[in-house]
Amino acid sequence: MKFILKSIKTVVLLTVMMPFVIPQSVVAQQDKPQNLRLYDNQPYHFGFIIGLNQMSYSINTKESFQTTLHETDEFIADGDYSLVSNPTYVRSINPVPNYGFTVGVVGNLRLGKYFDLRLIPSLSFGSRVIHYDIVETNVDNGHQGFNKSIFSAFVEFPLLVKYKSKRYNNFAAYVIGGGNFKIDLASQKKEKTEDGYIKNIRVNRGDIAAEIGAGVDFYTGYFKFGIEAKMSFGLLNIMNPQGLFYDTSINSIQNRMFQISFTFE
Repeated sequence: MKFILKSIKTVVLLTVMMPFVIPQSVVAQQDKPQNLRLYDNQPYHFGFIIGLNQMSYSINTKESFQTTLHETDEFIADGDYSLVSNPTYVRSINPVPNYGFTVGVVGNLRLGKYFDLRLIPSLSFGSRVIHYDIVETNVDNGHQGFNKSIFSAFVEFPLLVKYKSKRYNNFAAYVIGGGNFKIDLASQKKEKTEDGYIKNIRVNRGDIAAEIGAGVDFYTGYFKFGIEAKMSFGLLNIMNPQGLFYDTSINSIQNRMFQISFTFE
């Protein structure tokens, strides 16, 4: 939850600051010649994007999960749990954000003077960590904590509407929003046991996300350079329950991702 609130605050702060940043930019640029004067009149153009992302999960736990006793048959043979041989309680389950990177291609279609439609096929790499605190019964000092990491390689197809401000010499601000269909190509086959169980949270590959963000464009002598902050909210429950210790305390898991991007168009 802290990760989501912090990311939303960042995007909102950038949006709120735009009216104050633009006048300062106008003063700084008022004597400068305008680069790429006819750039925004093109019906379409292309570019590429690179970015840093911070992936996480939004986890909805069951109401009584802290008082639910997990029997030993919910555990599987894995190094992390080889010492767990007694019924166990889960005290907390917390997602831990992790960093990754994104690369992609930008396709921009002009809809009007201030509106563009953007398709940005991308590859995003990163991992999400889930931290468990557990207490093993019938054992002195049975409290322990451990992390489970889930690596992801997303193929993404964001379709976004961009609303941009009036251009001030070589500067413009914008907000952006839309949807993103994504597929996780990272396989969990290597984590399978002989019985076919996954030694981790099992997640579905497909997801649909809502995205919102804000950014600024700078018109150079040869291309347009942009800086953008964007938040992505997965809309689907991607957990695929196995009835094991990892997921029996959880109702749903949704993808979350905060991204800082640099575009060259």
